[in-house]
Parts: sequence; structure tokens; C-alpha cells
Amino acid sequence: MLRNLLFTVLATLMFWGQSALAQESVYVQIEAQPSLSVAEDRLRDYASNLPDVNGFDLGRGWYGIALGPYPRDEAGRVLRSLRAQRLIPSDSYLEAPERYGQRIWPIGAGPAAVPPISVPEIATAPEPDPQAADETPREARASEGLLTREEREALQIALRWSGFYNSSIDGAFGRGTRSAMAAWQQFNGFEDTGILTTAQRAELFRQYNAVLEGMDIRSIRDARAGIAIDLPLGAVAFDRYDSPFAHFEPTGSVEGARVLLISQPGDQDRLAGLYEIMQTLDIVPLDGPRDRSRDSFTLTGQNSRIVSHTEARLDGGAIKGFTLVWPAADEERRTRILAAMQSSFAPFDGVLDPAVIAEDSQSVDLVAGLAIRKPKLTASGFFVDPQGRVATTDTAVANCGRITLNNDYSAEVVTSDPSLGVAVLRATQPLAPNDIAQFRDGAPRLQSEIAVAGFSFGGVLPSATMTFGRLSDLSGLSGEDTLTRLAISTLDGDAGGPVLDDGGAVIGMLVPHDAGGRQLPDDVNFATNSAALQQVLSRAGVSPQVTPGLARLDPVDLTAKATAMTVLVSCWE
Repeated sequence: MLRNLLFTVLATLMFWGQSALAQESVYVQIEAQPSLSVAEDRLRDYASNLPDVNGFDLGRGWYGIALGPYPRDEAGRVLRSLRAQRLIPSDSYLEAPERYGQRIWPIGAGPAAVPPISVPEIATAPEPDPQAADETPREARASEGLLTREEREALQIALRWSGFYNSSIDGAFGRGTRSAMAAWQQFNGFEDTGILTTAQRAELFRQYNAVLEGMDIRSIRDARAGIAIDLPLGAVAFDRYDSPFAHFEPTGSVEGARVLLISQPGDQDRLAGLYEIMQTLDIVPLDGPRDRSRDSFTLTGQNSRIVSHTEARLDGGAIKGFTLVWPAADEERRTRILAAMQSSFAPFDGVLDPAVIAEDSQSVDLVAGLAIRKPKLTASGFFVDPQGRVATTDTAVANCGRITLNNDYSAEVVTSDPSLGVAVLRATQPLAPNDIAQFRDGAPRLQSEIAVAGFSFGGVLPSATMTFGRLSDLSGLSGEDTLTRLAISTLDGDAGGPVLDDGGAVIGMLVPHDAGGRQLPDDVNFATNSAALQQVLSRAGVSPQVTPGLARLDPVDLTAKATAMTVLVSCWE
């Protein structure tokens, strides 16, 4: 039985081999390099993990790396399998043997020829012995002499990254570089000759580039945007065009990674407008350096979640650039990817059509499909003196990284009184109010008409809205003499807004709709009364304007007066 089985297997293999020989044989072309030394390093890298690795002279100073040869059908299977495992670049392809010149790898092999058929088994080769000498010092120095200046500088950069070199990157292998090489060799278990062999250089670069494993940094050429650039296609993938951006969204391997290619026709005014618009986006945090000239700008922003870097420049009537968004706390990988993008960025003819707009990106909260930066909390406030100081609720400005008034003016807290729920703010730049509060002296009449001005919808509307109601009581539910109870239905954004009588005098400030965890009817609200507010303002150095009462205003005039003094208060991360 066993003899019959062995005979069947051997017969099958012989038949397969004879059939395979009749097929056209091809190579799996995986990479090309313009430098022999770099090609040899890459060949060693591939040969440590893959079988059937070949190197060929392609002519005109280029060297190809290929696997095979295999029958065409088998080559297709190998290509798909290795792509799926990400062991070869995703743009690898099949190539005929006649396209290759002299074989340079394995060393001593002849030109491209069709060897006996073999089916590759994908497996990880054993780790090489670090003590095995691949070149003598004399041979290493000879191979080193073939390096270009850029390649020598790259070695110094890798040695600096490894912590063994701290001098200038000049491509000159002097005493400092040699000492760094010897220290790196000793640390990695090699003989410390101070001259890196070809294999040792490959190992140094392997260590240097290990942080980029899986990033699949490759050159792309976007004809619609007119931009060529190296991108981490293991982390981002093209998603859509939405002028002026080509969007590359996360693949899932790096959470939050994103790339934008910027491409639009324009001039200096358009460039300045783009600079301002970019700073309103959620992907461009406010903290970070900015640099702007007549023909270019850079924006770098960072918060607890992301680091964002944008570059754009004007050239020949076109604005071209890019944005890299990367998660915070991954700085080494981010800086390496950013450097690759900066060094490879190359604009060419062609810009995105300004009319290219994705249907799902048309929203007041979006710019070209990107979310506008939003505050974590908004509330209302009102001007209390000619210098532009503002009263608001203390909860609106607690734990804020930044506070703004009407989105345009930065502000800081002057004083806060949690017992009354009041905070006083001061703009950090000159601010001239259109109107200021006049505080009513004395208690208003019960059941009299009142109104609240506030940004009910969190700044979606350009100005404050008015809500009308009545004064229900001159104290809180537990008899608090600093509160008044109102019969009025308000929204969360109204908190901090002024409560006015029918003449426009301020009788209090609306506090958040909260009764210590108790559920209250929607039309039951409270306000810190005028007397309590005046005490807080006085402690803050504000001299509030006080009036015994004002003549009744019609609703239109009352609305104009109230909205002129009311401010949108925004709390940002």
C-alpha cells in the first residue's frame, strides 16, 4: 500500500514537472534600485526571508530584484501570496527573462536563464551568525569606496539614530565616524574593525528602518493633483477627491493617521485664505509653530491626540502642498515619515478642479470633507463694563485649555464664585462692546415679563436669540435669596445669558438648568439675581452700571439691546 502511494506521488510530480517545463517561465519583479550597493543590501534583506532571489543589471545604472523564474501560472500564485503576506511591495509584477541583463545575485551566477522548475516554500530563514565574516576589512573598505556621498551621509544618520555618533552629517568617514562604527560593531557582536561590511551596513539600516516596518512607504504620482510624493501606504489609502484636497484615510494599522494632498489654482490671496481656513480645522490643533510668507506657509499643531503638519506653497499659479496627521506619542515614526514626504514632494503640471466636491461633504460643519474645530462647551455671557469684561456661568469656563468670546477674542478668568455659579472674564486683547449691562437696583415685580438673551444653539446662529417668560419668585426653591425663579423654557446654550426686565435692565444671569440632580419642569429655571452679581463684579474690580429702572421697550428694541450685550463664550480643549 505504501509502495503504491509513493509511486503515485512520484508519477504526479514527474507529470507536473514535464507540464511546467512546457509553460512560459517568468520572474516576479519586486524592486529596482539606481545604486549597486543599495541593490546588494536589498538583495541580502530579501534573501534572508525569501527563496529564489535574483539580482540583474537592468542597464542605464539600474539594478532589478526579482524572484524565480517560475511557470507563468505558478508565478501568478507566488505573486498573489507574497503580496497578501506583505513580503513584497504591492506594485510587484511579472516580467519575462529577456528583459534582464547580467545576473549580479547570487554572486557567481550567470545571466538570466530558466533553471529546473521548483515550487517556492515561503518560510523565514534562520538568523545569520553575527560572527560570520562576510567580507575582510580590505574587502569592506573596497565596497565602502563605492558608496555615494548621499549613501555615506545616510550611514552617519543611521549611526546617530543608534546612539553611537553625535557629530556632523558630512559623508566624511573620519575618526568620529570610525569610532561610532566600531562601537556599533562591538554592541552588535561583530569584530570592531571600524569599517562596516556590506552585510553590517544592511543590518544597521535594518535596525534604523525597523520602526517603519509595515508602513509600506512608496512613491505615488497623482496626475489629477499634480503631485508626486512618498506616502506610508501601509497606514493610509486614497479615499476621494474633495477640492482642494486628495484625501488619504486610515487603513487601520495606525489609528488616526491621515494624509491630505493640497492642490488648487490660486494666487497669494488664495494662499492666505487657505492658511486661515486650515487653522479652523479639527485636524490642525492650535498649539504649535506657524510660519507664513508671501508664497508659502507651514502649520504644525499638537494636542493630546494628534500631531499635524501642513506645508503649502504657491508656484506658477498653483497652490500645492500636503498635510500629515499622526497620533501623538509616536514621534520617531512620525518624524521619519514626515522627512520622507518632505524630501520626495515634487509638484508637476495639473491641479484639482475646484468644482470637485464630494456630495457628503456639504455641511456647515465641514470644509472639503474635513470637520471644523469645535469647542468642547459653549455658553452665553454678557458685557458688564466698557473694557469688555464679561459675566458668565462658572461651569462654562472650568477646565478649559482656551476660552474665546464670539470666536474671535481670547479671554481669561478674572474671578470665579462657584457658590453663586458666576465667573468674570477679561479679553486678552482690546475689545469694544456694542452695549453693556445696566443692573436693576431693587427687586422687580413678581409675575412681570422678563426675557433671556443667549446663544441657544451654541453659536450655529450668528447672534443671540431671545426667549420670553415671567418672573415666578424672588428666591430659589429652598429660599435662597441670591436666586430668582423664572417661568421660561430655555436651552443649555442660554446659560450665562442676561435676564432682563421689560425696559432692558439686567435683573440676573441665567444659571444652568440643574437643581442638584432633581428633575424640574422644562419651564422652571433660575437666575443669580442682580444684587449677587454686583457683589461678584465689585470683587473683580468692575464698577457695574446700576439703574432704578428703565422705560418699557417694545420687543424689537428690547431684542436689539439684549443681543448687543450678549456674548458667545466657548471653552476649548
